[in-house]
Amino acid sequence: MAESGSTAESPSGTVAEAFEAHRDRLRAVAFRVLGSHADAEDAVQEAWLRLARQDAATIDNLAGWLTTVVGRISLDTLRARQARPEVSQDGTPAFAITADDGPEPGDIAAVADSVGLALLMVLDSLGPSERLAFVLHDMFAVSFAEIGQILGKSADATKMIASRARRKVRATDRPVASRREQRAVAEAFRAAAMGGDFEGLLRVLDPDVELTVATPGGVFVTLGATDVATRARMFSGEVVRHQPVLVDGLPGYISWRADGSARSVMSFAVTGDRVTAIALLVDPARLAALRPDQAPTGDREGAEH
Repeated sequence: MAESGSTAESPSGTVAEAFEAHRDRLRAVAFRVLGSHADAEDAVQEAWLRLARQDAATIDNLAGWLTTVVGRISLDTLRARQARPEVSQDGTPAFAITADDGPEPGDIAAVADSVGLALLMVLDSLGPSERLAFVLHDMFAVSFAEIGQILGKSADATKMIASRARRKVRATDRPVASRREQRAVAEAFRAAAMGGDFEGLLRVLDPDVELTVATPGGVFVTLGATDVATRARMFSGEVVRHQPVLVDGLPGYISWRADGSARSVMSFAVTGDRVTAIALLVDPARLAALRPDQAPTGDREGAEH
């Protein structure tokens, strides 16, 4: 692998300690490949379980061995998503809800900031092999020969896969907004929606914006700024308070009714100064567990509507 590593066992520590020294990098690799904090953590944990079952004496380069393992686990996860889109690609929020009170702690924040939501959205359009090859080579300088071992392809074939992925990324490259800018755009949408400002909604929505709504009757998708703005009335009604949160790392809101029950959870993907995707959950069964005293603490908005 491109990064040299120590043997799994060294005079200064145990196998577990050696693994912990690589955990942050492995999490960064997995997150960039998978685009999900939860899936990245699962991949890293699985890598640890495999290492624990491995004879440490057979590993010459722990960093390389672990990167290969995490790469293979991530590739399997991406392929499973394609095989079961109704489970992993239905567009519903992931319900990893945290307070939006500043940058996320530690390495996850660094990964999210360095990748950017725009790039994550582009990576989502790549096939599993393309995504893995692009991330490992262009972001972590892993050789094509080593990536090919994960993909089961030659180094030349892997190079072509990475090149194809790189062209797609460059073709869709767009400005990336900072966390603060993303929140400001999300708030502009919320204010326009609550105020019935149709023109204001059009100003903040990307022309090709996608709205995905998860309801008790299924998942429904609306495309285009005009249609999404027209449907913006669903963001009001019976709402007495919007609480800004992060939904799986994206800026969003929990909307609360007067009786303290959650009416909806929504998240926004923002590129530049426009909302490019909105995920809205209004399924009471999935919202039932959310209560104001259980929600993340942080800045809260108490405006009556």
